[in-house]
Amino acid sequence: MPFIANTDQQRQQMLAEIGLSREDLFADIPAKLKCQPPDIPPGLSEMEAADRLAELAGRNRTDLVGFLGGGLYDHYIPAAVGELVMRSEFYTSYTPYQPEMSQGTLQAIYEYQSMICRLTGMEVSNASLYDGGTALYEAVMMAMRITGRRRVIVDACVSPIYRTILESYTANLGIELVTAPPDNGLASRDKIREMLTDDTAAVVVQNPNFFGCLDELSDIAELTHSHKAMLICSAYPISLGLVKTPGEMGADIVIGEGQSLGIPLSFGGPYLGFMAVRKKHMRKMPGRICGRTLDRNGKPGFVLTLQAREQHIRREKATSNICTNQGLCALTALVYTSLLGKEGLVSVAKNCTEKAAYARDKMLGIPGVNMRFPGRYFFNEFVLELPSHADRAIRRLLQDGIAAGFPLVRYYPDMENSLLVAVTEKRTKQQIDLFAHALEGALR
Repeated sequence: MPFIANTDQQRQQMLAEIGLSREDLFADIPAKLKCQPPDIPPGLSEMEAADRLAELAGRNRTDLVGFLGGGLYDHYIPAAVGELVMRSEFYTSYTPYQPEMSQGTLQAIYEYQSMICRLTGMEVSNASLYDGGTALYEAVMMAMRITGRRRVIVDACVSPIYRTILESYTANLGIELVTAPPDNGLASRDKIREMLTDDTAAVVVQNPNFFGCLDELSDIAELTHSHKAMLICSAYPISLGLVKTPGEMGADIVIGEGQSLGIPLSFGGPYLGFMAVRKKHMRKMPGRICGRTLDRNGKPGFVLTLQAREQHIRREKATSNICTNQGLCALTALVYTSLLGKEGLVSVAKNCTEKAAYARDKMLGIPGVNMRFPGRYFFNEFVLELPSHADRAIRRLLQDGIAAGFPLVRYYPDMENSLLVAVTEKRTKQQIDLFAHALEGALR
């Protein structure tokens, strides 16, 4: 029976037996890559640990009125969402390999896919991905599999967080990523036309884009298709209650972050990436797909379909290696949209855009404050141009209990006075008025 060293003394004994030191085991690793052992304090009792964790948690500000956006949004989540998804048969469910035992989970996935198709105007959806950024990576890889090309044009108005993820994931894959500079807050048609070649696999755009601006992308879709490339569009699902769908505008692959569909903001996750495509491309799509069928007695049932794409069959040649996220996050999105219904989603979208318009008008009443992209339509997010550095205003407003927005200089060096402000249905007129008053005072 093998000997397992569980204590440091036993490990030292094993090393002595073979004539090595601990340092000898790691001699091949260059010194610059070695990490120093972390300075971990002595252990605590259960009661002491609970007190310590409560003290750390108490440092968080939970009283802030939030106008932060940039891809993740503070929407209201009906109480029934949590009550339903926290049923034990839902939050403990795993990959539904056995359809005869998993009909409830499979039906929920099927209904989720149907909901995503209706939202995006597309024909086929998968059973979700990890988040919006990794969904973009998966979409780019899918476009390259379909076209056999390795060049991708990414509009600079696409979330810089997503673009960073894309660059990281593809750094060693021999893929040419080129960035098209924006045109006054929108995708530049001239730059994309100039960059498009017959070696291009895809053009990546976003609507509403990272600046909150709305764009009609049909002409970019036509331009992209003229080179037999694919248009990938990242979408904000709440906006689809009002704006034209990516499918109607000619997108081939639609992806996005589903956090706004009933998933709470939570230090970066877990969130939800959605993906929908044209039917002709579904065999190249990653992720699980649930289908509705009939059994031999003619009764409807649900199964995982097109499984030849998946890792338990194709191994390293699989296009699908995502198998667990649909267990809870996609279900949450389904429950949220089911509770709202079509009219409810439209109502939330209208609330967001109307309150954002009110906030914009209040901010423009402050001396020295202007729109960074005047004349552009927006959904619930817009960029203010302040008379001084946005970071300073943000720090000052935190003292007044307001998370004022996102400083765009963090990703766009020439926008140090630009503040990205998001307004959801949760923000009240009084909160918006307070924000405007506090911002005026901070700038003064």
